[in-house]
Amino acid sequence: MASMSFAAITQPLFKRAIPNPTFFNNKFHPSSSLFHTPLTSSGVGICHLAQAAKGETEVLLKGVGERGSNEEVKHIIEMAKRASIRREVLHTDFLTPPVLKESMMIIEKLADVKTSVQGGYPEAERCRLSVGHPEVLTSDPDIVAALSISGNFGFQPCSHGDFLGAILGTGIVRDKLGDILLQGEKGAHVLVVPELVDYITMSLDKVGNVPVTCKKMPLIALEYEPPRTKTFKTVEASMRIDAIASAGFKISRSKLVGLISDGDVRVNWVTVTKNNTTIKSGDMISVSGKGRLKIGEVNETKKGKFAVELIRFL
Repeated sequence: MASMSFAAITQPLFKRAIPNPTFFNNKFHPSSSLFHTPLTSSGVGICHLAQAAKGETEVLLKGVGERGSNEEVKHIIEMAKRASIRREVLHTDFLTPPVLKESMMIIEKLADVKTSVQGGYPEAERCRLSVGHPEVLTSDPDIVAALSISGNFGFQPCSHGDFLGAILGTGIVRDKLGDILLQGEKGAHVLVVPELVDYITMSLDKVGNVPVTCKKMPLIALEYEPPRTKTFKTVEASMRIDAIASAGFKISRSKLVGLISDGDVRVNWVTVTKNNTTIKSGDMISVSGKGRLKIGEVNETKKGKFAVELIRFL
């Protein structure tokens, strides 16, 4: 598809979106300057486009394949249009890999816009996307900050979920947090939006039952290493999520079904609601309290079953 100018597919007709105050799970007054809401609001500068422009956006969105990502990608495209036309730079919150991938695929087909992707370190999974006219977006904006959460975890080890739960327990929404890098007995390093640094350092005093100290740290001081994984294989009669995930997490299928009913199972960061959801190679399955599982190579056996490579993140 040839490059298209935003000016050619949109008219500079906007109406201001009404801010959505959901930044801290309704625990704080929406007049706070910290209320930069997720992509569904004007917190990242998204305006509602004219109806004709919306039609063009729908055309661009054809081919977005990841489940549940369409609306998020749509908002990002509209944000990119505004940034290009008005020659300004706008930023998303932290995006999951599928949403970032789909957004970049569409934006790369368009002219008059430049992008910058930042997650705080080279192997970051969750990243923020900046969009702007090439004449304006001339360097990477300072939109990712790092926090060191330290405590005595030698006798009470805490998992990724423990740190995530403790931070979200302060009232912050998930989109404001990037990756969490566990540091063993020392604690964890956490990537966040800069405007939340002071709030988290003042509010977070415990992870699990361990008292913690939280302070800002330079990105260059982040300590990270490739995640530890364990690879094994299973043979299943189908590629249904209840079959594959129960084998991958070593739990009964009935318990896995219960977790799906409770909304605790996600595929490619999107909550699964049906037990018969079909899984394919490359999918990432996450279960609350159990961790993550990636689907590797899939081969059909002579008996019509499926030999599946499973990569469990430890």
